[in-house]
Amino acid sequence: MIEKTTFRFLGELEKNNDKVWFEANRSRYEAARDNFKEKVGELINDIGSFDPDIALLETKNCVFRQNRDIRFSKDKRPYKNNFGAYFNRGGKKINTASYYLHLEPGKSIFAGGLYDPDAAQLARVRQEIDYNLKEWMKILKDRNFKKNFPSGLSQASKLSRPPKGYEQTNPALEFLKLKSFTAATMLTNEEVLDKKFHGRLIHAFKSLKPMLDFLNEAAL
Repeated sequence: MIEKTTFRFLGELEKNNDKVWFEANRSRYEAARDNFKEKVGELINDIGSFDPDIALLETKNCVFRQNRDIRFSKDKRPYKNNFGAYFNRGGKKINTASYYLHLEPGKSIFAGGLYDPDAAQLARVRQEIDYNLKEWMKILKDRNFKKNFPSGLSQASKLSRPPKGYEQTNPALEFLKLKSFTAATMLTNEEVLDKKFHGRLIHAFKSLKPMLDFLNEAAL
């Protein structure tokens, strides 16, 4: 279960994002981090019960590092003010379709899909959607998927015109214009802290698996 103290630490980190404050509160960070890693371990176990690829992962394969890469960024804050975990075939360093949990006060989400695939992956996914639109639509129209992801697929980074090789009249065009294939649901702090949160996550991720299978079979 996610503890209130974990959210409290992340909220304070957002307001005090510097090395001096962080080191003075390192014990609080480690306690919050351990709480999140415990949740990640539980999720690996339970997602693994219906997705064998996830059962092979270790917590370290999933949890993102806390330090930000500020080498080429104007934002020089040294730390992320969230905890994130990526559950996918091969671990977080490999870009395959995944389940995702993001913990941040007021901005938590659960999500999944294939984010920012490379050009070759993107071409293969578009081709698969074009060839198997009926199967793709069946996945997106599934009752459980729509219940857990009522907003459907993200429309961010969408092309304004058909991608090369596809006509304006293609029935799959609105999907072919996408450059990522992800769905996400926002969460309140209260929802994350609720004792039923774990069960809700597992139900949501189970409903997401057919989409991930479709994307991985196409992209890999």
